[in-house]
Amino acid sequence: MQIHSLGLEDFCEDEYSLIGIHTALEDFKLAYLLNKNLGTSFYKSREDLNFENQQKKASFSIFNYASTKYDFDWFLIANSSKRENQTELNELLLTSETKTYLIPEKKKVDFFIKISGDLAYSFVLETVGKIKNIDQVITSYSIDKNTLKSKDFLIF
Repeated sequence: MQIHSLGLEDFCEDEYSLIGIHTALEDFKLAYLLNKNLGTSFYKSREDLNFENQQKKASFSIFNYASTKYDFDWFLIANSSKRENQTELNELLLTSETKTYLIPEKKKVDFFIKISGDLAYSFVLETVGKIKNIDQVITSYSIDKNTLKSKDFLIF
């Protein structure tokens, strides 16, 4: 009798495509331009993507869109989180800024679009092309999620 066992990775592997975007735009302005050019309806999530450990707190903005036509969930996620630190030294208030990255190996990427579902690669390339046509976007491209060390941060 043959026995089949399931590992934890069989349950945790979420099928999604990932697009990286380089731009100097604010998150809400990028969401607006994506809505205009892709025909999406991104809206600000009620809560940001928050991470906390002993040394750091990081909060990454996230926008959602649920496609009823294709039954895909889209997420626009900021890759960086800035936090101001204030210290007082001899009656002088010093301010420094700490920048934390959601995916540290992709520090140059400003935003990610995560599209949940089993997508045709041609659909992803078409979406990337439309994003590249936005004047304020420097570039965008598809990212192979299997090359990321920190891909677990994209599971939510």
